[in-house]
Amino acid sequence: MSGFWTRSAIVAALSLGLTASAAVAHHGWSEYDEKTPLTVDGVVKSSTYTNPHGTMKFEADGKTWDVVLAPVSRMQTRGLTAQMLAAGTKARVVGYQHRKIATEMRAENVTVDGKKVELR
Repeated sequence: MSGFWTRSAIVAALSLGLTASAAVAHHGWSEYDEKTPLTVDGVVKSSTYTNPHGTMKFEADGKTWDVVLAPVSRMQTRGLTAQMLAAGTKARVVGYQHRKIATEMRAENVTVDGKKVELR
């Protein structure tokens, strides 16, 4: 095999491996208990406003939640800005707890300063 084809095969194999690992790392929504909605009032400890979806560390009742938000474009369209998710912001999160990870939840909506933003 020539050097060009060998390098092409290696690049293709690496690309497939990275794509597969990213797909496995991303969790499906079926992992969340949609039969039992949670409402938690607390404070944003930190957040990300990046794709594939935003995230937030959220402290409520002495527990720190890992909150999965919506994609950035949806948050922007619906009015949830990065500034609204700044550390120290008081908020309410309504969502569903992860079936296996006790401190993770998927947010359905977030309320900040009386403004409720639907994420799904």
